[in-house]
Amino acid sequence: PENIQEHLSAQNIIFKPNSGPQTQFLAASEREVFYGGARGGGKSYAMLADPLHGLNDPHFSGLLVRHTTEELRELIQKSQELYPRAIPGIKWSERKSQWISPKGGRLWMSYLDKDTDVTRYQGQAFNWIGFDELTQWPTPYAWDYMRSRLRSAHSKQLGLYMRATTNPGGAGHAWVKKMFIDPAPAGVSFDATDLDTGEVLRYPDSHPNAGQPLFQRRFIPSKLSDNPYLSTDGLYEANLLSLPEMQRRQLLEGDWSVADGAAFAEFRVTHHTVDPFDIPPDWKRFRSCDYGYSSFSAVHWFAIDPNFETLYVYRELYVSKHTGRDLAKAVMQAEINDRVPYGILDSSCWHNRGQIGPSIAEEMISEGCRWRPSDRSSGARVAGKNRMHELLKIDE
Repeated sequence: PENIQEHLSAQNIIFKPNSGPQTQFLAASEREVFYGGARGGGKSYAMLADPLHGLNDPHFSGLLVRHTTEELRELIQKSQELYPRAIPGIKWSERKSQWISPKGGRLWMSYLDKDTDVTRYQGQAFNWIGFDELTQWPTPYAWDYMRSRLRSAHSKQLGLYMRATTNPGGAGHAWVKKMFIDPAPAGVSFDATDLDTGEVLRYPDSHPNAGQPLFQRRFIPSKLSDNPYLSTDGLYEANLLSLPEMQRRQLLEGDWSVADGAAFAEFRVTHHTVDPFDIPPDWKRFRSCDYGYSSFSAVHWFAIDPNFETLYVYRELYVSKHTGRDLAKAVMQAEINDRVPYGILDSSCWHNRGQIGPSIAEEMISEGCRWRPSDRSSGARVAGKNRMHELLKIDE
């Protein structure tokens, strides 16, 4: 509506029809959509604008949360600037912390600090749930629990939606990246996957839709350039450019590949990735594995371009709670129609740590998944890490 555009323009936020990530976010039909990246892309205003599609329906019930009450106040203040102009006659109830439209639609604005706070919403149902600054939640528990509150007798009419915004970094960076960034390229819808196994979430056999994906997700990136009022004069950009490299990459470039404590902080998607291509059959291939059960097992597949000695990582398997035999079967399944002569496995997997029977490595090899032990001699780990830094260096 023009009155929304008028207000957003006054607040230095622009929504251009049929262009820009804000429009994509507001028009998205997927069940779960995440909008995030660089600072200054208008994420909070986009989040506030999204539930407006339903507030004029008497059956609409929405919930917008921040991590703490202090952060919530800022969001409420922005909504008080926007909503009365967007929906004339809408009322704010301070006691209930709730917006109520003239036709009866409701949007509750609240906080969710600790995991136990989710019980405050037990037994309630919402058409729309939004998490502003999602990476402030250190685990996916709150997001997953609130998904169970997403239900309505009028879902066909109003739809069921979960929405989130945030910048890279923060306590929840890793799980947000794994849930929304890693499964598919930015802007592309994908079937929702299980965080632990990476497998697509599907309806159970007893359901009429047995075997079909439960719902879809999408990641929509934001950039400072999406907000011309903040990017044109260059002052805000200059402020972000003055930050240390890691923060600059997160907040100015919206780079999700860098995180606190990253072993290889120099890795950049823009420099170290290429579009998929068919690997020539004569290229040498191998795999590596860092095994874990309670933690994650990480298996990577590599190919070497013999002309330039460029090393390509072309496949990844990242799973938890897999025994040696389970992981071997998953690896073999991934390698169907692929010729991989050998792999490098942590040499500690050949050790018998008190268990009766074969070692982890022996279990995997017995399934037909062949491995060589990694070099664990003195200084080998440091030398290997230094070699990776060398491979990741940019040749200007």
